[in-house]
Amino acid sequence: MADIPAALVKQLRDMTSAGMMDAKRALQDADGDVDKAMVLLRERGLASIGKRAGRAANQGRIESYIHFNNTVGSLVEVNCETDFVANTDDFKQLAKDIALHVASPLAPQYLTRDDVPSAVADGERHVYEVQAKETGKPDHVLANIVEGKMKSFYEQTVLLDQKFVKDDSRTIQQLLDEVSTKVGEKVAVRRFVRYRLGEDAG
Repeated sequence: MADIPAALVKQLRDMTSAGMMDAKRALQDADGDVDKAMVLLRERGLASIGKRAGRAANQGRIESYIHFNNTVGSLVEVNCETDFVANTDDFKQLAKDIALHVASPLAPQYLTRDDVPSAVADGERHVYEVQAKETGKPDHVLANIVEGKMKSFYEQTVLLDQKFVKDDSRTIQQLLDEVSTKVGEKVAVRRFVRYRLGEDAG
């Protein structure tokens, strides 16, 4: 798989308004060829998702999930732009899937990376830097090790970064992007809460 420079990903994102991971994947599939990657994004219907990012998404659904043994449950608010989309089968299924995911053992703690308190993220980074230094590898390698560990941390704790519990080939953000493309509106998770018997809601 081609190693894609961040600058190239940004260039493609600016040209297509696609999501970061979608742009990176397209570039990898196109062996770093921006023009081919742009075609791939258009074929996948992902080239204009970003243009919807600034729109107001004030409609949607609040969905719940209770595990069969009644010990774990969740509530999620998933938003879109119109009542019409909120009542489509695709959107209803999305809300149900995200409620199920939140209640799963993956137990996301934050919605986005920006929601992770800086003290928590900085603390994790410090631990990884100390661990990396103990390997005795060169500085440029250490930086990659730390970034890799931070990525794993976010994938474990941030809802949008997590692999979808029903299909780990996609993240929750990619799932949202796919439904957004299908319904032609901005689709976003606004908030969620997870309940586990005997524990504070999180």
